[in-house]
Order: sequence, then structure tokens, then C-alpha cells
Amino acid sequence: MSNEIIVASLNKNFESIKKINENGVEYWEARELMPLLGYVEWRKFEGTIEKAKNACKFSDQNISDHFVGAAKMIKLAKGTAKEASRQISDYNLSRYACYLIAQNGDPRKPEIAMAQTYFAIQTRKQEIFQQMEADEKRLYIRGEVKNHNKKLFATAQKAGVSNFGKFNNAGYLGLYNMYKQDAQKKKGIGKDDILDRAGTTELAANLFRITQTDEKIRNEKIAGEKKANFTHFTVGRKVRKAIEDIGGVMPENLLPEKHIKELEKEKKQKLKSEKKKLLKN
Repeated sequence: MSNEIIVASLNKNFESIKKINENGVEYWEARELMPLLGYVEWRKFEGTIEKAKNACKFSDQNISDHFVGAAKMIKLAKGTAKEASRQISDYNLSRYACYLIAQNGDPRKPEIAMAQTYFAIQTRKQEIFQQMEADEKRLYIRGEVKNHNKKLFATAQKAGVSNFGKFNNAGYLGLYNMYKQDAQKKKGIGKDDILDRAGTTELAANLFRITQTDEKIRNEKIAGEKKANFTHFTVGRKVRKAIEDIGGVMPENLLPEKHIKELEKEKKQKLKSEKKKLLKN
């Protein structure tokens, strides 16, 4: 069985025993985690937990934030009129606590070795995610802009718009205080679509312009190409005024970023490369 399959299996089992408390915080019960890490006796597993708690302390983390005592009652005898029960100790563990337990577990156990590999991969994935967070936001908002633009154009068509270039330019004129081609020239992006070269802030402004124009045309039942174009311009101008009021940078003055298609290509290549590297290690 390959490491990829084993790690995938561990991920499935680990996530399947995850609990969510009343505050929406995830946790794992130590008694349920114990067999996944190859331990049979609670006494030995509890010794590993103590090592993990020490490691938590030395990493300047509050032990109580990650290791929460949680005693529970278990039934000892079944089928009798009065079933016997006793209290046993347990812990509610954070994801970080589970990671520390794996790092301080018995390395001779294959389950511990695979858990260490699993957490190493998850940690690296998180690092990659944080590095890509800004790019991911941009990719996500660009996707939303594209989807809502399609909805806006469908709404505009129903309202009587036939010249979509003119309709689109009305929105740009309102938001950028210039037509699309002039904004492209100012930004020095040639014939690239402004939205494909826009950063997160600029995309967000355009998304607001698009969604609010769509809502206004539909809710107010605006009909006729001239009225639809004016509505698009008006909404764009109001979004511009809002940016001005909060002291933001006007969209035409925001610097262009690398083309969105280039970003998508880099993301795919990076994820593929990192996956191969992690599994090889």
C-alpha cells in the first residue's frame, strides 16, 4: 500500500472521530484517538499525552487551550437490574494537541510513524495555503465577478439591452470615471481585460457594481436600453463615491497584477509539485 493511500486513510479515520462543541470548536477525544495511534493501554497513552503537554508548554502555548480534561462514566456490567459504572479520565484535544501527541508517540509503532507523516503533510499544506491565500482570494473573487457578470448581462438583455459593449462601458465610466479602453491605457495593460489584471480590492469594487446593478434593474423593473445604461453608470458612480468617502484608492489608480490565467496555471503547477515532493519525502 502506497504512502499516499495510507495517509489518505488516516485522514479519513482522523476526521471521522472529530467532534464539534457548542461553540463550533473542533476537538478529538483522547480515548478515541488512542487506537488510531496504535495504543492499547490507556496508561501508556496517557504517558504520551503528558509528554505532548510538556512540548505544548515549551512552545509557549497554554496547555489548557489544547488539552481539556474530560472525565466520563462507563458501564461495567450489562444485563443486570442495576448496571455498575465508573468514572474514567479522558481529554478533549485540539488539532494541535493531536499533532503533539503524534510527535511524542512511540516511533516503533507504524501508526505513529504514519501519523507523523500525516501531520507533516497537513502542516506543509497549511503553510502553502497561507502563502497562496492572497492569490486564492483574487481567484475566488474573479470567479464571482465572471458569474455575476453573466447574470447581469442576462438581466440587461431582458430589460432591452442589445449593445452590451456600450452597456458595459457605462458601468466602467461610473466606477473608473473613464471608459474601459482609457482605463486599459492608463494601467498599461494593452488589450487585456481590466478584470483579469485587477487585484482583490479592485475586483471587489467591480463585484459590488455588478451585483447592485443587477438587483436594481430587476427590482425596479427598469426597461429600455437607455435606462439600463444609465442605471449601470449611476450604480458605478455611487460605488466610486463610497470609495472616495472612505479615503480609498480610485480603481483606475490601482496597479495591475499578473494575468489571472497565469495565476491559475501557477497554482496548478505548484500544488502538483508540492504533492509529489511531500509524498516522495
